[in-house]
Amino acid sequence: MVEINFGKLEKKWQSKWEKAKAFKSKEGKGKKFYVLEQFPYPSGSGLHMGHAFTYTLGDIYARFKKLNGFNVLHPMGFDSLGLPAENAAITEGVHPQKYTDESTSNFLKQLKALGFYYDWERKFNTHDPEYYKWDQWIFLKMLERGLAYRKKSPVNWCGKCNTVLANEQVHNGRCWRHEDTKVKIKHLEQWFLKITDYADELYKGIDKLDGWPEIIKKLQRNWIGRSEGVEIEFVINGKKWPIFTTRADTLFGVTFMVISAQHPELMSIVTDEQKKEVEKFISKSGSVAEEDIDKIEKEGVFTGALAKHPLTGEEVPIWAGNFVLAEYGSGMVMAVPAHDARDFDFAKKYDLEVKQVIEGEKKGEGAFEGYGKLVNSKGFNGLKSEEAIEHIAGALKMKKLGKKVVNFRLRDWLISRQRYWGTPIPVVYCDDCGVVPIKEKDLPVKLPEKVEFGKGNPLEKAEIWIKVKCPNCGKQGRRETDTMDTFVNSSWYYLRYCDPKNKIKIFDSKKAKYWIPIDLYIGGKEHATMHDIYIRFYTKFLRDIGILKIDEPAERLFVQGFIQGEDGNKMSKSLGNVVDPLDAIEKYGADALRLFLVSISSPNRDFNWSDKGVEGSLKFIKKVFDWTQSVKKGKSSRKVEHKVNYAIREISKHVDVLGYNFAVIELRKMFESLFGEPEISKKDIESCVKL
Repeated sequence: MVEINFGKLEKKWQSKWEKAKAFKSKEGKGKKFYVLEQFPYPSGSGLHMGHAFTYTLGDIYARFKKLNGFNVLHPMGFDSLGLPAENAAITEGVHPQKYTDESTSNFLKQLKALGFYYDWERKFNTHDPEYYKWDQWIFLKMLERGLAYRKKSPVNWCGKCNTVLANEQVHNGRCWRHEDTKVKIKHLEQWFLKITDYADELYKGIDKLDGWPEIIKKLQRNWIGRSEGVEIEFVINGKKWPIFTTRADTLFGVTFMVISAQHPELMSIVTDEQKKEVEKFISKSGSVAEEDIDKIEKEGVFTGALAKHPLTGEEVPIWAGNFVLAEYGSGMVMAVPAHDARDFDFAKKYDLEVKQVIEGEKKGEGAFEGYGKLVNSKGFNGLKSEEAIEHIAGALKMKKLGKKVVNFRLRDWLISRQRYWGTPIPVVYCDDCGVVPIKEKDLPVKLPEKVEFGKGNPLEKAEIWIKVKCPNCGKQGRRETDTMDTFVNSSWYYLRYCDPKNKIKIFDSKKAKYWIPIDLYIGGKEHATMHDIYIRFYTKFLRDIGILKIDEPAERLFVQGFIQGEDGNKMSKSLGNVVDPLDAIEKYGADALRLFLVSISSPNRDFNWSDKGVEGSLKFIKKVFDWTQSVKKGKSSRKVEHKVNYAIREISKHVDVLGYNFAVIELRKMFESLFGEPEISKKDIESCVKL
């Protein structure tokens, strides 16, 4: 067996590919195929094995489609803004710009070392002003249409991060990055994107996502949470509060109300006698993420306030509770302890009235949550629940105290972040004109380079940058110092790849029309309810302003598995089981590493790293290489041609559905059957090597 330096050989061909621009896409010519993996956040630690695995999946498919005659777009860039880069830069004592430029440069070298098929001429970084200019442009378009707005909102605040956290980033009342830090609730003026205007279309559109995994579609349906019910208005201190319920048949069983302890208007309804108790409770309860609501002990305190029942006129006590979300609906719920298990437990704990209004069998003590006949419900007694819902909705409508509505669990997207390293929000605050958008000709609003890092948002102290003339009246104004959530940057990036150098438009519509939608999008399950929804929202918005003709961003979404350490645990430095892709390339070569990554398991399943496994892949590649050097080149027998053609057909069939592990099995079988052949044509050898 001839000893070959595969690393040196790979570098030679990688250099040739780059010089020849072998992977450059052709504009608007022939059958197109757009392959895209979700782009990486370039951390200082560099590429990890999960990146190598995910990008290998897309690389194989891009090459496969190119060999089948398609004009392939397979781009790569870097999701380079965000809190982790800023924190890491501060820790290392460097500017986030320098830290990020070095990180992206390092990532680029590593990706090229793996030999991936990318059109590098289309590369961009989201921290480039030429890119985030268009984040700002989209924001202004949303502002024009009332889809971007500012309001005071209760937010999760991490004192260590010094910024707002999304509900998904709060675990058991603590920051997801700093488990020793209890999250506090602050009431701040924040910017939101009105994604709820698209909730119904986002929900119904899931049924058309034929090429998306069922698990992703299920997660999105649950997250958007479409439900039909009745919005009932309870009067509190002369003000109507809309309360949504899917069980209007239980309305006569309401014995108390519960308002979120984080509701911005809570203290406005609290009586003087209960003020101290409520403030103490708010301080104690802190922040609770939505996923933790069902896990916590339900606690509350009486506010002293009363709500007027819309049909009986009775006064119903209002409690503040830790298990109601301020952002969901009106932030208050009607409690029916006889017919809701959560309400029943709360009522028993605080000795509140339990009033049965639905007849039905219940097992032991507790709430009966099923349907049945109404009792103790005045003129609606005897009606079945389904009928009663309609009749009660009608009675409320007559009194102008209720109506049938469709409600969604999805809430508007809070995009404000009190940090430096993000896209600046392009508005100015003027004492005379209010909130004034920056003019499009003045975009991008660039981040100032000279800022002081420490506690708080550095932009708030950048006085020279903050002071600016009002675009409307010309008087002294102040820039917005919040920056945008980094998920904004990734919500439309797939479109910029179609025309990344355009300085006049966000992209040329003709170029986008040719390339989009994405034909194969590869990414993780963890993005199902954030990025995968946001990218759908942005696509629909850009369609509605006339620059797109599609409804959905991707025809097919493939969710890859995770690669774990050899010990079966998640790769972690603390566990000492991390395998650096560059170390693996140095030892085994890029081809052996890539072959191992797709041969061990189905790509949508988790699997463990194995030194023996990648050694086996290298051994196989060496055997193939030696065979290509030693076999007699001449004419293939019909038997050989049949074996090669059969392998091409079977391997293509498996690759087409991303069954790469089965394709590798067929590949190995083909070579094993050919190793004993005395003679083979040059054409068939080339076909085998291409496979």
